[in-house]
Amino acid sequence: VRQATNQIVMNCADIDIITASYAPEGDEEIHATGFNYQNEDEKVTLSFPSTLQTGTGTLKIDFVGELNDKMKGFYRSKYTTPSGEVRYAAVTQFEATDARRAFPCWDEPAIKATFDISLVVPKDRVALSNMNVIDRKPYPDDENVVEVKFARTPVMSTYLVAFVVGEYDFVETRSKDGVCVRVYTPVGKAEQGKFALEVAAKTLPFYKDYFNVPYPLPKIDLIAIADFAAGAMENWGLVTYRETALLIDPKNSCSSSRQWVALVVGHELAHQWFGNLVTMEWWTHLWLNEGFASWIEYLCVDHCFPEYDIWTQFVSADYTRAQELDALDNSHPIEVSVGHPSEVDEIFDAISYSKGASVIRMLHDYIGDKDFKKGMNMYLTKFQQKNAATEDLWESLENASGKPIAAVMNTWTKQMGFPLIYVESEQVEDDRLLRLSQRKFCASGPYAGEDCPQWMVPITISTSEDPNHAKLKILMDKPEMNVVLKNVKPDQWVKLNLGTVGFYRTQYSSAMLESLLPGIRDLSLPPVDRLGLQNDLFSLARAGIVSTVEVLKVMEAFVNEPNYTVWSDLSCNLGILSTLLSHTDFYEEIQEFVKDVFSPIGERLGWDPKPGEGHLDALLRGLVLGKLGKAGHKATLEEARRRFKDHVEGKQILSADLRSPVYLTVLKHGDGTTLDIMLKLHKQADMQEEKNRIERVLGATLSPELIQKVLTFALSEEVRPQDTVSVIGGVAGGSKHGRKAAWKFIKDNWEELYNRYQGGFLISRLIKLSVEGFAVDKMAAEVKAFFESHPAPSAERTIQQCCENILLNAAWLKRDAESIHQHLLQRKASPPTA
Repeated sequence: VRQATNQIVMNCADIDIITASYAPEGDEEIHATGFNYQNEDEKVTLSFPSTLQTGTGTLKIDFVGELNDKMKGFYRSKYTTPSGEVRYAAVTQFEATDARRAFPCWDEPAIKATFDISLVVPKDRVALSNMNVIDRKPYPDDENVVEVKFARTPVMSTYLVAFVVGEYDFVETRSKDGVCVRVYTPVGKAEQGKFALEVAAKTLPFYKDYFNVPYPLPKIDLIAIADFAAGAMENWGLVTYRETALLIDPKNSCSSSRQWVALVVGHELAHQWFGNLVTMEWWTHLWLNEGFASWIEYLCVDHCFPEYDIWTQFVSADYTRAQELDALDNSHPIEVSVGHPSEVDEIFDAISYSKGASVIRMLHDYIGDKDFKKGMNMYLTKFQQKNAATEDLWESLENASGKPIAAVMNTWTKQMGFPLIYVESEQVEDDRLLRLSQRKFCASGPYAGEDCPQWMVPITISTSEDPNHAKLKILMDKPEMNVVLKNVKPDQWVKLNLGTVGFYRTQYSSAMLESLLPGIRDLSLPPVDRLGLQNDLFSLARAGIVSTVEVLKVMEAFVNEPNYTVWSDLSCNLGILSTLLSHTDFYEEIQEFVKDVFSPIGERLGWDPKPGEGHLDALLRGLVLGKLGKAGHKATLEEARRRFKDHVEGKQILSADLRSPVYLTVLKHGDGTTLDIMLKLHKQADMQEEKNRIERVLGATLSPELIQKVLTFALSEEVRPQDTVSVIGGVAGGSKHGRKAAWKFIKDNWEELYNRYQGGFLISRLIKLSVEGFAVDKMAAEVKAFFESHPAPSAERTIQQCCENILLNAAWLKRDAESIHQHLLQRKASPPTA
């Protein structure tokens, strides 16, 4: 007690306090006489009959809470035993502000404490917590129950406390640092924990060396939870995961699932240092936790699996996604001031994670690995078991590198958006003169405001003489700059943003762009630069700065492209264009274009893996066949149907990597019988990964009554609550009719959906997936009006972003639909010569 008081205020939600007392050290206990709950603020005030004097004492509270079904706080998770019986596990999810649903506490990241946890549980159940078990004894009143006591934790935040009670098997190993690592799986599936175990055992020593700080606890458990809203949660020493983010079955798991598991394990284990040992001061700094872990997970996977070429994948998975969101007027800065707990959920988004990771990648490149590591070690050592803010990290990195880190980084974290760098060049004798200028990049077109925000942009420039190395590095700290590149011949190309590391988009003069295009065809530009060039151009077209027809021409230059990630990004952009053009009467023409672009690579790859093929070829094959199948490519469709029939009849089981593309293809071009077979496969699937795989493609079905059937299925008992979102999202993304049906379904079932996910980021995801494909102005008004009368506070920003996207789509259609149509017709009349 810091100052004399007769009240104690603490966090508490959905908990009934029976008695509470305070005993000053060495004195009589005083019983609280009143409990006043402030439900809105999730607080309780305990009132005492006399004044509590300053000094230390013990607060004892006897209370009752509920084991809820909300996937937050202390909740129950439903599973089926191998014999088919439905049972429940009791598990926790406290981030951001839900420890207060399990026990009254001071539930803020900066209020750290040690925790001594004991659980009284049925004796045939596994009981786990953050620390190792130190005692297990029979419970006096009931011989079927035991009391399990865990070691005292280090000083830590409430949101990282965890406990799990349920039936699990496990596999274990020791990392080379002697830490005991276990992966807990559903009963009978221990085999499926081996891949994650291997990754975790390799990852702990990697981080220990990288940070030069040992892992602080004696053990770490990774556990698969049946009902789980997020992907995973980094509770100290007891990391919880969705089953699909942890379990890998050698026969039934596809390559992308392996990669996903490796990344999520890398992400959560990074938090054991960055987040758990050193914790953000307040949720405003959440981005630091998440952005950092989202960056270093790639570093770690690259260390464990160099063959994944994971850094190229970072660009299409995180960097471009963040830029798409951050170009909107309704984006937000990386650092957001957070007041009420309901505002926290909303910042678990692509800005905190993906833009956060992208600016840290840019920073790492700007500082260099050696100084970056040195700075990280200074930071973790200085603040261990404490809390820190963004500025503290900049200070450590500045001390290590001697560069103006805070000044540079504040321009990226404190203001929203990012720059578009316009560049033109001129040959002056043997040198090349570049003129650069920066403006904020807006999805709606050129920036029109008065004073344009400025960034400090680390810029790298390469030339065709050595495409993999920077010829020049500069820090652009003003609106315009001239740069001279010495000894560049007139026939050499010049490219900005080597490796697509800088968080900006580039617009080249048409002459510079022309000279870069052959570098795509002959592959002399590195893959990640080919990707970046195409992606920048596509988003410039979307913003109306260049014509979409220009982009279609560039896309055709990718005929010889071998790289999976480049194709993945191309495919994503063609998907966006396809969705847009589903609002026109020439949707079929764009499908023809897709078939033309993808069939050469489809023929080169074929259906079956060739000897010596790797991870990336498997990913590419699935991507290409799915794209061709969806577009109705005749040979692909026939082969998919034949293989599907063999699969269903058990003659020849499809390899896991081919299942998604085949399922999607047969459903999109199938009928009610096909859908029934898919639902039957779903029911029979033993692995959550296979169930999810099916759930994600069901929306491809085309007839209105089958679409209704899929939507009804989404809310049925057959689908885990966290997966309903991807079924409805799949319908919305599947077809023009599906989009309308999904939106109507959400409106009709709003109450049930909102109650199921209230608060939480799943509600934001649901809204985004279901409405962002619309492209008519009046739909934006309809969405806005619906949420005005059905408020969803934690999704407010998402709703504004969706409405903005619908208006941008409508403008894009008005602007470019006609010229796109003409271009596609011309192509048909005179096919390009190969």
